[in-house]
Amino acid sequence: MDSKYMQIIEDVKEQLATGVLYAGCKLPSVRQLSEQFSCSKNTIIRAYSQLEQEHVIYAIPKSGYYVVNEFQHNKHAHEMIDFYSAGPDSDALPYVDFQHCMNQAIEQYKEELFTYTDQQGLYSLRVQLATYLQNLQVFTQPDRLVVVSGSQQALNLLVTMPFLNGRSNILIEQPSYFGIIESILLHQVTTYGIELTMDGIDLERLEYIFRNHDIKFFYVIPRFHNPLGHSYTNSEKKKIVELAEKYDVYIVEDDFLGDLDPNAKADPLFSFAPSGRVIYIKSFSKIFLPGLRIATVVLPHQMVDRFLRYKFSADFNSAALSQGALEIYLKNGMFDNHLKKIKALYFKKMQILQEACELLLPANTTFSKPTSGFYLSIFLPNNITAKQIVHMLNEQHVYVDDASRMFLPEYKKDNILRLCISQVNESQIKPGIERLAHCINLINSRKHHQPPKTFSHFQNG
Repeated sequence: MDSKYMQIIEDVKEQLATGVLYAGCKLPSVRQLSEQFSCSKNTIIRAYSQLEQEHVIYAIPKSGYYVVNEFQHNKHAHEMIDFYSAGPDSDALPYVDFQHCMNQAIEQYKEELFTYTDQQGLYSLRVQLATYLQNLQVFTQPDRLVVVSGSQQALNLLVTMPFLNGRSNILIEQPSYFGIIESILLHQVTTYGIELTMDGIDLERLEYIFRNHDIKFFYVIPRFHNPLGHSYTNSEKKKIVELAEKYDVYIVEDDFLGDLDPNAKADPLFSFAPSGRVIYIKSFSKIFLPGLRIATVVLPHQMVDRFLRYKFSADFNSAALSQGALEIYLKNGMFDNHLKKIKALYFKKMQILQEACELLLPANTTFSKPTSGFYLSIFLPNNITAKQIVHMLNEQHVYVDDASRMFLPEYKKDNILRLCISQVNESQIKPGIERLAHCINLINSRKHHQPPKTFSHFQNG
């Protein structure tokens, strides 16, 4: 029944998208559709009711069901090539499944919705999260987990709060996630950088910084780094943890894309020091629903109370409805099915992007080669800035990110572009790289005083 129910909903939406159905159009009767799909009338009624809830159709008693409005396709949006946005692929978002979970959560947690809940997070959700984290080789207990309003909240709290080692300085990879850079700059925390390339970091340099610079914690994105796409090997992770143990430095591990790793043998840093040296953060924004604003952080037992005190000053507790719905979604197996789908989706997109870069980018332009994830970086020739390319591409409705904001001021580089594959259509990837390559060639030709070319042949591309 469920497959027929979904088939009916998708069939109606497809006819709306193609213009077969239009505003005010009457839909087939319940009896007609039940015969067409060889299913019960109850299945049709259920599908129509769902479409009513989504405000796609409406019912007139004793008359039938009618279309509220046809889908309006924004021509500009269709032409746009978006390598900038970093949210999940909109076509892969599990709206219908999660709506069921939201409805169940309202019923199951209606009392909690109108009262203050456990500041640490719903215990039933933390139990499910602890089980889910085992698949990522993070073995811990619910009492070490704190539910936060996205990973950014956890990072901001960790930047400001005192740690057990009594130190105050922070170390981050360069480049790194701009959210932690913003927190560091806002709170004026002394921060050091260590250069990261696709070959990793200099471990001797890391030891020198640990030994000499009073480091509170080292912030690491271990898999599918933002913006490079780099992933550490297990041996590198093990060595980083050993150095942290030796010099009493904490590691804050932001494993936001760990679920996408095609290497089943890749372990998080946490697995090399499960007792508390590594603070592990897991967000659901990139792989699930950004608007859910749910993440979890695994803390050493001795830090939980202090972290909760700092969290209390920010928001007391995270939204109960989001927590309850996520608990149900994890528990009933829907999340596992969703992960299988998006893991294959993003892996394929990343391969298409790398093939396009290999084929089309000029010889003096290089790019990172992650195995999966969201991000790939393009390193422009030294005579070209990312700002120049961003401006030229914006005029053609192609959007990429200038990675200069992902550096601390003293480490800044201005010739790196970040491309994100999560929201760009597969069919748009190659045309987007063609336009980017043309911009690079155009600037190079101007440098050599050659007559400029135009973009006119791209307008219909």
